[in-house]
Amino acid sequence: MRNIRMTIEYDGSRYKGWQKQKETDLTIQGKIEAVLSKMTGEEILVVGCGRTDSGVHAENYIANFHTKSAFSIKAMLYYLYEFLPEDIVVKSMEEAAERFHARYNVKSKTYVYRINTNPFRDVFNRKYRYHLADRLDLTSMRAAAEFLIGNHDFQSFTNSRNSNKSTIRTINFITIIEKEGLLEIEVNGDGFLWNMVRIIVGTLIEVGKGNLKPVDVEKILSEKKRWEAGPLAQAKGLFLREVQY
Repeated sequence: MRNIRMTIEYDGSRYKGWQKQKETDLTIQGKIEAVLSKMTGEEILVVGCGRTDSGVHAENYIANFHTKSAFSIKAMLYYLYEFLPEDIVVKSMEEAAERFHARYNVKSKTYVYRINTNPFRDVFNRKYRYHLADRLDLTSMRAAAEFLIGNHDFQSFTNSRNSNKSTIRTINFITIIEKEGLLEIEVNGDGFLWNMVRIIVGTLIEVGKGNLKPVDVEKILSEKKRWEAGPLAQAKGLFLREVQY
């Protein structure tokens, strides 16, 4: 049995997230599994590195699947490129070790959130950037981000109501860079809760607007109450940039 690792790029605008769902065929996993199953004549299960929300994009999403197919890697790549929708591209494939697991072997993930800070929205990139013309205090935002670095209970930064799931995660770094009207907030951590990155971004934006002080973020963490944190940032600005193994 072969274990194939894939690197995938997708525009999540019209999809209901990565994970396959019974009530819709508009998921990334569902689309890829359907094409692979048709190609191999097998029932293929694609294992993803994690879930991305409805409307979220990916630049380098990692997944793997097992198959008995004798198709070459080159032939598989060509077939997927030919039959997947234009907003999903498998950029590379390779033979992986039998025990490689796209989700369980992850060491960290890097997400980037993009904000258009120009006075007007960008017509051509409006689906991939949140438009916010307000002047943001980046120094305060960076100071607030420092409180999130390290191992913490991020219960205030998730919309998940699953009380049986641990909300402790480690954030390795957060960088905030603005250049020529594009603000990028990059977050790297060992794992993320449901909506966690978007709530972090929403909270940092509130700090940037002056509605919260940097030190308030420390209090938000300790309170462990979702309503203490900022609003959920729009999905369209979020990209999974890289997965580290």
